[in-house]
Amino acid sequence: MTYVNTGSFVTQPGRRDDVVAILTRHSPQLAASGCRSYEVGVDDAQPDTVFVAEIWDSAEAHEQSLHLESTREAIAEAMPLLTGEMTQQHFTSVGSPLRD
Repeated sequence: MTYVNTGSFVTQPGRRDDVVAILTRHSPQLAASGCRSYEVGVDDAQPDTVFVAEIWDSAEAHEQSLHLESTREAIAEAMPLLTGEMTQQHFTSVGSPLRD
């Protein structure tokens, strides 16, 4: 089983691409921390929103990643570009038809 965290962030008008650039920087530390997938997305119908879907080895691995220096730096850089409006959902994955 894996831990899945999904959410969205509303950016200041016109700052979506700046937030995307921060969130998509190469980060080998995330993989080393137990992150299996970290996908950043956009929807042109919501031009100031960034979506994120993460898959982790465990909820604990996700929590520990928030203490990485690279994660803290990215959060500090992105925060002024956000409105504070965000969503978050998390769950334990019980399976997938894509793997045994």
